[in-house]
Amino acid sequence: MTMRQHDPITLEIIQNSVQAAADEMFAAMRKTAMSSIIYEVLDMGTGILDANGEIASSGAGIPAFIGVLDKSVKFIAARFDQPGDIEPGDIFATNDPYYGGVTHLSDIVVMMPVFHGGRHIAWTANIAHHSDVGGMAPGSLTGEATSIFQEGVRLPAIKIISRGRTNEPVMQVIKVNSRMPEVLEGDLWAAIASVRVGARRIEALAEKYGTSTFTAALEGFMAFGEQASLSALAKLPRGTFELAEEQDHGQIYHVGITIAKDRFTVDLRNNPDQLDGPLNTSRDSAMVAAQMIFKSLTDPYTPANGGSFRPVELLTRNGTVFDAREPAALGFYYEIGLRVYDLMWRCLAGHMPDRLAAGHFASICGTFIGGIHPDTGRQYTVIEPQLGGWGASMSGDGNTAMFSGFHGETYNCPAEVTEARNGLIVDQMRLNTAPGGEGRHAGGRGIVLDYRVRSERGFLTAGYTRSKFPPWGVGGGRDGSPNYIEFIPRQGERRRFAAVSGLATGKDDVIRVFTGSGGGCGDPRERDPELVRADVRNGLLSPRRARDIYGVETEGSCNGKR
Repeated sequence: MTMRQHDPITLEIIQNSVQAAADEMFAAMRKTAMSSIIYEVLDMGTGILDANGEIASSGAGIPAFIGVLDKSVKFIAARFDQPGDIEPGDIFATNDPYYGGVTHLSDIVVMMPVFHGGRHIAWTANIAHHSDVGGMAPGSLTGEATSIFQEGVRLPAIKIISRGRTNEPVMQVIKVNSRMPEVLEGDLWAAIASVRVGARRIEALAEKYGTSTFTAALEGFMAFGEQASLSALAKLPRGTFELAEEQDHGQIYHVGITIAKDRFTVDLRNNPDQLDGPLNTSRDSAMVAAQMIFKSLTDPYTPANGGSFRPVELLTRNGTVFDAREPAALGFYYEIGLRVYDLMWRCLAGHMPDRLAAGHFASICGTFIGGIHPDTGRQYTVIEPQLGGWGASMSGDGNTAMFSGFHGETYNCPAEVTEARNGLIVDQMRLNTAPGGEGRHAGGRGIVLDYRVRSERGFLTAGYTRSKFPPWGVGGGRDGSPNYIEFIPRQGERRRFAAVSGLATGKDDVIRVFTGSGGGCGDPRERDPELVRADVRNGLLSPRRARDIYGVETEGSCNGKR
């Protein structure tokens, strides 16, 4: 029976049921995980893929994580390609970017093949950040790593469960390499439960509607995704657009984007060689960034699937920061992947002002704080991505206190959870009112967040970008404000960092996070005076700045008083 002969209503029901299965996988993982980075922040993603490893539907979570799953599954399928290699009940895992892991060793991808009637019909998969997978530093991330061997235990696309039976020696190897073995084990079993839930739902769909109808539904959905992308791509301005931008650490990054009728080509070949440290990323991760900007420009409101990204082409040079060669360290891959995303965004923003806003704070601002918990005596590690400001657009102000463009549907960890689970006290979280992001439409605000350390001995590791060069404004709007972190010891002078690894902390030391405001859009003198006065009343803007930047007089601005 051909796809056209299938009842379109039935195909639509199957497609929506697959989406529901991916969402249920997400809920199962969230409810059973042990780490707050998973169950509160939702630093994870889930998806259903066809038998070839193409994304059929995704759950909630981080968009950059969803784009990992198809690449990981395809690697597994290529590696286990002999009869009997992939069987019912098997579950696979990888965390190694050189073996299908895409990101860094802290992110473990778990995958399960789905069978019906003896035929392999689909995969279920998820990915999540784990608190400690070993390596030279607690939390498995450090700017001092010079090779991937120092960043944790490597799982090079392995089978962790075979025909329903756990491979206990492999599980023991994973646990013994972690400083938080019980937490790692619990989170890994949450991932296993998640893919099993999804597999049961897919098996039930195939049983109810038949294998051929089920596979036709997936094929139809992907064909729709491709057609939607091509239709939108045809409406974009055509040509080749280029940008070179200096980064905080002094390197120049280059991007070229060619938009044709049926092809969106990103050229990253003219970029620096890979670094000795962890500021590198894999080619697959760079592809995820390209897919994300493409989806934003073409068809952002429909679900993404394998068909959605068929027009995307990526050109890289192996051995560069965007296509690192083994055994390069990749711990801070996320900042480099986000730099690719932001570079493409800035490259096209001037040509598509109706689609792309000014620059946002554009950093994960990953903050790693750990030590020995003063109440339990156990190792704890806080892993916090931070909120920041988004750029203003032609239609309005930027969003305030949101996660970066990579993060999507994630949340900040509540102070109560952070304090209960870890050796910290959250003293404040407020909007960052530093100058920056002014315009006819203003950039959204970043935050100021204080962690006060309770443990006698601990550490701080962080790696922020957009610290030297803040988010860019457009159309006469001002640049935003920078991302950085301050260390305020109980005794001694405060210090400011964009990047720091393994800094020793002690009781009552304060770690203060500053995230930037997004760039402004348009001449500040054209801003609605009532919006300016409202910002002054709300404490977001001083009367003097209202007068000097916006040309608006408010109470107290005539004599320069606040």
